[in-house]
Amino acid sequence: MKHIRLIDVTLRDGMHAISHSLAAEQMAGIARRLDEAGVTTVEIGHGDGIGGSSLQYGFAKATDKEYFAAVSQALKNCKLDVLLIPGIGTIEDLKVAMEYNVHTVRVATHVTEADVAEQHINFAKKHGLEAIGFLMMSHMASVEKVVEQAKLMESYGSDIVYVTDSGGAMVPGEVKEKIAAVKAAVKVPVGFHGHNNLGLAIGNSLAAIEAGATIIDGSVRGLGAGAGNTQLEVLAAVLAKMGYETGIDLYKLMDVGQEVIDPLLHRPQVISNDALVIGYAGAYGSFLLHARRAAEKFGVDSRDILMELGRRKTVGGQEDLIIDVAIELSKQRRPGAV
Repeated sequence: MKHIRLIDVTLRDGMHAISHSLAAEQMAGIARRLDEAGVTTVEIGHGDGIGGSSLQYGFAKATDKEYFAAVSQALKNCKLDVLLIPGIGTIEDLKVAMEYNVHTVRVATHVTEADVAEQHINFAKKHGLEAIGFLMMSHMASVEKVVEQAKLMESYGSDIVYVTDSGGAMVPGEVKEKIAAVKAAVKVPVGFHGHNNLGLAIGNSLAAIEAGATIIDGSVRGLGAGAGNTQLEVLAAVLAKMGYETGIDLYKLMDVGQEVIDPLLHRPQVISNDALVIGYAGAYGSFLLHARRAAEKFGVDSRDILMELGRRKTVGGQEDLIIDVAIELSKQRRPGAV
């Protein structure tokens, strides 16, 4: 039977949807349930990765170290994974994570900037970690550019290379074309990370698998930035029907959603107008809540903010521009404003 490795991002990407509000003991409790459900790798921490808890990206309820300590004690079989975005997280942050048996680090860069990941991947491999090269906002680059950057990630020592649909802006044909091209160009396994802003997270994940991806991300209830990620329990059920082995106990994973995740939701994890615009405009998924706050503060339409951010091809790390765009839109609405 064909095997697909599923990586759970509920406790990292999902933090965007709940304003990074999980306490360390809550995160540990959910991680324990995911472990019991057969999840083999769980990614934890602030939505923007290690080092992300800050004024610019939002403060988490606990420190990275507190999350690592609590979750590492809760896991029995599941491997611990962290996200590191160079410029937000540092090698020093990764050293802290390593004190708590972190097994995997995905080093995430914009799809055209893989070169900034080299030192972080080299460090991870030197210290025995599984390293994933994570090309964010892959919809913003041509097939040729994605392949070029994937080969760089491989050359630095990545064990896996990801095509990442951070904005939920890709459609199945595009996913299939880019995954197939990367698969043909590198010798390491290829993964896919999807968002559901266009309602295509499951479809895109299946397209990725059809094109050769063997590692897929998902989150329980789809909890994540924008309209959320590929819903893990749904994906596990679909893959089982298709004859794939994932190791997931479907009922236990469903119970995590109903008993633990549902009560945490600040808002339904649906394709809202703002989330749809993120996918349509190709804006960064985690901009959603920032854009809503700026829209309310300056009396403008959050959809206009997101459309403009997409037009400007903004990426993660440019959250400060959200306020600038909101101010500009507000001035345009006021006659005689300068």
